[in-house]
Amino acid sequence: MPTTLDDLAKMEGVIVAFEYTPDGECIGYRNVSPEMAAMIARFCATVTMLFNTLATSFTSLAEASWMPQQGWTYTGGDHTVIIGSGGYRGVFVETAKANLPKLFQALSG
Repeated sequence: MPTTLDDLAKMEGVIVAFEYTPDGECIGYRNVSPEMAAMIARFCATVTMLFNTLATSFTSLAEASWMPQQGWTYTGGDHTVIIGSGGYRGVFVETAKANLPKLFQALSG
């Protein structure tokens, strides 16, 4: 059974859980204001689009498969963003408190 936003929000270290559309509309969120959720969705949609573009180019140039995108991660300072399979659901976490492998697994379904 797929992990829900409520399930993700309850996982250790998770600050925000969210879902968004390819064009950056926030369609679900937990533990954050509507304004912040909207900004997170726009940011993550932009990064997802960039990685899709890179993957398409790398696949063509390297003659190796980089598609479909399986997700992406960014870590900076004390926090990590994990975007799961398909690229439109994710979490923001406190890196030191989160079980990253467990979160990757939860977001891959």
